[in-house]
Amino acid sequence: MVKIDVVEIEKPEGVEAIIGQGNFSVFTVDDLAKALLTAVPGIKFGVAMNEAKPQLTRFTGNDDELEGLAAKNAVKIGAGHVFIILMKNAFPINVLNVIKGHPAVAMIYGASENPLQVIVAETELGRSVLGIVDGKAAKNIETEEQKRERRKLVERIGYRID
Repeated sequence: MVKIDVVEIEKPEGVEAIIGQGNFSVFTVDDLAKALLTAVPGIKFGVAMNEAKPQLTRFTGNDDELEGLAAKNAVKIGAGHVFIILMKNAFPINVLNVIKGHPAVAMIYGASENPLQVIVAETELGRSVLGIVDGKAAKNIETEEQKRERRKLVERIGYRID
């Protein structure tokens, strides 16, 4: 029998989240923290990762609130070797390649500032992430004016399209 659950990720407005899966939690949680510190000066973050044995959540970071929320969300997800990073003063685009390049990271489920839900399956063995819901569904195609506004925003935060 498989039970499907939806886990709401708790985080303040403006906080970015990255959810992924890896292995060797005892080492990886600290290594991800070091990678984040070297990727973006001034980043604030919390990292938490579930360990299948001894069935606990390991956590670290440089911001007490984000550390606590990352640990709380990881426990709610409950799947082995799943990690969550909550961060401020950086965008996922700034750190994703560093995270994906870590030898213990198997995959990234998603990265967003949007409200997030994690779809979890539960069997007699444990829990597994099936995927994430990242914000609300698109309803329209952008207009030319909306495209110009989007490109101005991207430039304002330091990225150039053309």
